[in-house]
Formats: sequence, C-alpha cells, structure tokens
Amino acid sequence: MDKLSEKLNLKQCFPEVSYDEWKKVVEKDLKGQPFDKKLITKTYDGIDLKPIYNKEDIENIPFTDSKPGLPNYVRGTNSYGYLKDIWGIHQEIPFTVPEEFNEVLTEAIEKGQNCIVINPDRVTLLNLPVKEHYAHSDFGDGLSVISYRDFDKALKNIDLTKFPVFINAGFNNIPLLALFVAYLKKNKIDLKKISGGILADPYGCFVQYGNMPVSIEESFNHLAEATKWIEDNNVNLRTIGISALPYHNAGASVVQELAYAFSTAIDYINNLLDRGLNVNSVLSKIRFSFGIGSFYFMEISKLRAAKILWQKIAEQYGGNEKSQKIDILTVTSKYNQTARDPYVNMLRTTTEAFSAILGGADAIQTNPFDETFRLPDEFSMRIARNTQIILQEESHLHRLIDPAGGSYFIESLTSEIVVAVWKLFTEIQKNGGMLKALLKDIPQTETEKVHLQRIKDYAKRKSVIVGVNMYANLKETKTIEREQDFVNIYLKLFNEYKKERKNVDEVKLDKVFADKNIMDASEECAMAGGSREDISKNIFKTSEKRKIKPLKTVRSSEIFEILRDVTDDIKDKTGKTPSVFLAAMGPVKQHKARADFSRGFLEVAGLNVIYEKGYESAKEAVSDAVKSGAKAIAVCSTDETYPELVPQISAEVKKQSPGMLIILAGYPKEQIETFKSSGIEEFIYMGADVYDTLNRILKRLI
Repeated sequence: MDKLSEKLNLKQCFPEVSYDEWKKVVEKDLKGQPFDKKLITKTYDGIDLKPIYNKEDIENIPFTDSKPGLPNYVRGTNSYGYLKDIWGIHQEIPFTVPEEFNEVLTEAIEKGQNCIVINPDRVTLLNLPVKEHYAHSDFGDGLSVISYRDFDKALKNIDLTKFPVFINAGFNNIPLLALFVAYLKKNKIDLKKISGGILADPYGCFVQYGNMPVSIEESFNHLAEATKWIEDNNVNLRTIGISALPYHNAGASVVQELAYAFSTAIDYINNLLDRGLNVNSVLSKIRFSFGIGSFYFMEISKLRAAKILWQKIAEQYGGNEKSQKIDILTVTSKYNQTARDPYVNMLRTTTEAFSAILGGADAIQTNPFDETFRLPDEFSMRIARNTQIILQEESHLHRLIDPAGGSYFIESLTSEIVVAVWKLFTEIQKNGGMLKALLKDIPQTETEKVHLQRIKDYAKRKSVIVGVNMYANLKETKTIEREQDFVNIYLKLFNEYKKERKNVDEVKLDKVFADKNIMDASEECAMAGGSREDISKNIFKTSEKRKIKPLKTVRSSEIFEILRDVTDDIKDKTGKTPSVFLAAMGPVKQHKARADFSRGFLEVAGLNVIYEKGYESAKEAVSDAVKSGAKAIAVCSTDETYPELVPQISAEVKKQSPGMLIILAGYPKEQIETFKSSGIEEFIYMGADVYDTLNRILKRLI
C-alpha cells in the first residue's frame, strides 16, 4: 500500500523514447521487411503518411502558434468557434413542385434545419424554355422556378428574416435574383434583412454539363452586374459560388479539389475586377463548396488548409480582414455512397460530418442515405438532418475550438496539403488559368486518373467499402424505388404557367429592357409577372460555342454493385442464386481461415456460398458439391497440402461433373502453372483483383 501511495513521476517511470529508438524496435519486429513499404502510406496526392508523428514534425511549420480568429485562420475564422454561432445545417429538398417543396421545408425547419437551401431543377439551372414535356436527360431533382410565384408557393409561411437563404443559380444568377427580389417586394419583406446568397458558378456548370447556354464572357458580365447591384443596394447576399463538388464526386483527390477551386476563384476575381468591381466587394461575395470524404484526418486537414490558402490569396489581392476569411459549405460525399447495404451510408455520413465540424466548416449538408438510388423520404431526410443535431447537442462538438489543433499528425498533414495545393495551383496559373485548363480537359483527365486509381485499390481491397467489397450483406432486401413523375409534374406546372400568362403583356415586358440596366430591368420584368424565360431572352445575347469534357458523378461502389445486379438477374430468371461449394479439406484449423476468406470474397458478388463441413476425402467433397447443384467448387486448405489435394479434386471433378469450375483459395506462386494444368481456373487470395476475378467467375456460372 505504501508503494501505491508514492507520488507518480511520469518522466521517471516512462522515460522519453526517441523516434529512432522506436523505429529500430519496429524494424526488428518487421523481420527484414522494408519499413517504408510496410508502414508508410502514400496518398493519392503523393503525401507520405507516417505511422507515428512527434514534435519534430511540426517544428518548422509556421502556423502552429496561430490563434482562433486571427490570420491565417487555420484555427477558425472567429475567436469563439461555434460557441456563439453554430454551423449552418443545410439540407437540399429534391422536390420539383413548389407546394411539395414548401411542405418538406416547413417540417425541416421545425425539426432543426437552420438554413433555407434551394437547389433548382435542371430545367431551371440550364434555363430551358417553359414547355409541357422534357426529355428524361433534362430532368433533375430540385425546385422548378418559372416566375416569382414559385418562390411564393415554395416559401409560404416561412420567415426568411430568421434563416439565411441560399439559392444555387447555376451559370447565371440574374434571372433567379430578379425573381427572388420580386417575390420579396410583393410580400413586403425587407431585402436588407435577408442573408445568404444567390450563387452563380459558371465554371461549375461548365464542367458539370460540358457546355454553357451562354458565353463565359456574358456570364461574367452578368455576375458583375448582380454583384454590383447587391453592393449598391447594401444587401447582405453573396453572389459567387465556387463548387468543388463536381471534382470531388468524380473522384478527385484532396489537393486537386482545393487547387481547382482556388484556381477557379482567381479567374472569377480577375474577371470581376476587370469589370470595375472593388476587390473587397468580390472577395466577400464568394462562397466555397467542398465535398467531405471518408479519410477522416485528411478531410479535417483539407478544411484547415483551405483557410490558410484563401487568407494568403485574399491578402495578395489586398483584401481586408473580412475578405480574408473563407466561407465554406461542406457536403457529404456522393462518391462514397452505396446502393447496396445502404444503411451503412448513415455511418459514412456521420464520420464525414464529424470531420467537417472538426475542420471548422461554416455550413454542413448531410445527404440522405438513400439519395443514390431513389427519391429520399421523410425518414432518410430526418436521419440526415439529425446526424448534425446529434453531433451538436449530444456530442457537444460545438463547444470545442479547433479540437484538431496541436495534433502532430493533423498539423503536419495540414502543412503538407498547403504545400501540395500551392504547387498545383501555381502550375495552373502559369499555364493560363482554370478556363484554359478546362478547355484542354486537364482537370477532367487528372481527376479521372485518381478515380481509376481509387477503383483499382477498391478492386484489390486495399481500400474497403463496408457492405460492398467487404462484409457483403446477403440478407438485405431490395429497397423500394421512388421517383418523381416528371412528365405529369411538368404538364401540371405548364398548365399553371399558361393560366398565369393570360394577364401578362409580353410586349410591355420586352420594352422594359430598352432603357434600363440589366438588373433593374430584370427586376421590373419579374414584378410584372415575367418569367425567367422572359428575362433570359432579353439579357442573354450570345450562345456558348465551346464544349468541354464534363465530369460525371460516380461512386466507388458501382463496379461491385454491377456484379450483385448480375447475380440478382440470374436469380430472377432461374429462381436460384448461383452457388459455389467450399471443399474445406482437412481439420478445422487447416481449412477454416481460407474457407472464411473465400466466403467473404465470393459473397461480394452475391454468390450463395455452401460451406457445410471439413472433408478428408476428395471424392466425398466433390460428390457433395455435385449434389448441392453448385456450378463451382472452391478448394480451401493450405499451400502445403495443395500439391496432393489439387490433382485429386480435379480428377474427381472430371469424373463427376466435367463442366464444374474449380477455384483454389490461395496463390502458391511456385505451383500456379502446375495447378492450372491440373484444372484450376481461378485463384482467390489476399491482394487479388476481386472485381475481375468475380466477373470471370460469374460469366462461367451464367
């Protein structure tokens, strides 16, 4: 007892161990395997991640002593973190009909959403003409906005002065800004009490769709007009959106995402300054949108790096303190979402939101777990919204200011991301800027390279997608698909539009644009009942001739889901799931490890794996495999027993079921050719390309 009561001296009891001493012990444990290969992980940006970090790793980093609310803002753009102002809880509402949109929005606000987010449908974003029907390719989940009356219906009984309003305006924000202002004036709502943004992002639309309805130059002219009007009228709305989401959801790396976003910002700033705007007017009107992926520490560091980089860019332009503070919306990743075992998406979204909070995002959008394959319902939208509320009210994450600060790993990683982004960013600038890069398809090609590398890693299970390429859930039932009836929706909206047009004098609307500036004329047109089409036909003078390779939203799980779909189709046609029989040879300790591995490997494709018992006789194992109706047999044992077992199994298969596919669990390199000549057609093992292997197996089983 006396010894237990003695004062504990941590320094004496646990003497400090240097990194070199630790490394020597580890190298000994590795038994000759190279330290760098086994314990150093290289990111898709070429950044080396070490197994352990210490104070020496941050000694030369300039921002480790930064304070919250002070340049370079790595610890946050205000001194109190989220203690005074909580982050914005965003949620997109995918309903097209304004009345339905209003119903969902009203409930969301009652249940904790603190921002109003309007993401218009594709017909609105691309400014397509108002008509009865649209091709399926023109459909897109989001609010249809034709005139100010649609805002009237969508925002009915909602106090806009209590919540910031963010509207994605696509390639040009004048039509939607004019309609929104008309709605406010018609309802006697003070525009100066409204915050948020009507955000135009020309490059974002360009890279998403591959073309533009009007020229880039005209888009910048109008963006300058809208920004100047906002400034002149002392309105607290942002006008410039810079979204890195097209790159993120196409598989881009962290460094690419930041570099492309900031390169886009440079083009926007320069174009608007050339059109006579004040630098602070421009910088303070920008909002960035970044995706948040599954690499927890990398995403935290990405947001912290973004603050440093933006402060540096804004400072070089001569921006004031307010302009040097970046405004960040983060959106949980579509790239990581799965259609199979979709409830795991809730966990993915939770960790992504967690890293966004720790990284200091200004607003967060957590996507519904089922949005990938169907129209989200009340339950999935509520869970997505509540994810943030729980992280706030139950995990109390808002009570911490820069909780990642001081971590050797995160501080070091933040610094490395800053350096890597600046290198790519300056390279883009030296070669003419972001527009020239997009026209040459450079960001698209480089993003695709990273995506293909990711897919390669998922295929070999170097990276894991729970429920898809690992731990597949074969008991899940197909989810019920839901989608909007767009044909009838647009027919309904068109009929309503025709009724409204009866009292509109189109000739008078056109005359409005003869003697007024674009923004004032657009507002007057909207007030008189004009549609976004009336506005656009008068302000858009040039069409965009240039086309680029668009970036498509992809998902890392798609190739494996295709395999599952093939298996399901076979079951639907034949009434049976394709089966593979495990010939587990020898006692349990001899075969179990590979039998369990084989089951998990084969179930990735949704195959029915028959694993009954261990066998001593090759004849009995093959006989039971034939009786089971399986078209393939997987031999599971040890490398030492295979030289004897493989010829026996192969011989029995040739006797009892000549067409049966023989698979071997393992990859004994010295025996591969011998085993192939004996009849083995496929090998399943750690490091194999799971997708290619299962694809070949499925083709044999069809």
